[in-house]
Amino acid sequence: MREILRSTDPTRIAFAEALLSGEGITAFVLDIHTSVLEGSIGILPRRLMVADRDAFVARAVLADNGLDPA
Repeated sequence: MREILRSTDPTRIAFAEALLSGEGITAFVLDIHTSVLEGSIGILPRRLMVADRDAFVARAVLADNGLDPA
C-alpha cells in the first residue's frame, strides 16, 4: 500500500476518497481513530492509502482535482 494523501482535514480526506471511488480505486484511511489518543482536537493527520498498482493513477486523479498528493 502507498500513502497518497495526508491531512488533518476530514473533509479533504472524504473528498479524495469520493474522487478515487468514482475512478474505481479502492482507498483506505489510516489513523482515523487516533482522536481517542489526541483528545479529539484534530492535530494528528489521517493518511489515505491505495494499492501499489493504483498509486500512479490515484495521484493523477487527486492532482487533476486540486488536491496535492503525497
